[in-house]
Formats: sequence, structure tokens, C-alpha cells
Amino acid sequence: MAVQQNKVSKSRRNMRRAHDALVAANPNECTNCGELKRPHHVCPSCGSYDGRDVVAMAAEVDLDEDAA
Repeated sequence: MAVQQNKVSKSRRNMRRAHDALVAANPNECTNCGELKRPHHVCPSCGSYDGRDVVAMAAEVDLDEDAA
């Protein structure tokens, strides 16, 4: 079983954790529609990737009040 030989101070413990912080997202602009999207991902609004349509986006469907 692992047992530490010396106490790790708060300063040394926190210095070790200095690189664990979360980084902010880096959105890019879609070349097709101009919406913000994640880099190297398909655009969620228009379905294009690298200048070509990859996912066919369905037209908006009006729900009947009976169905809702």
C-alpha cells in the first residue's frame, strides 16, 4: 500500500494542480451560414462541414395542437 514519506504542503499540492483548470471553448464561424460552431465538427444549424453539405437538415415541422 502506498504511504507518503513526507507531508505534501498546500502550496506544493496546489502547484501540481495549476494545469487542471478548464479552458474556454474556442468557437469558429461556419463558412456556409456564419453561425458559431465547434472546430472540426459539423455545423448544427446548417449541417455542413468543410464547405460541403454532410447532414441533410429537416425542415421545421409545425406540430398540431392535438399531437402536443
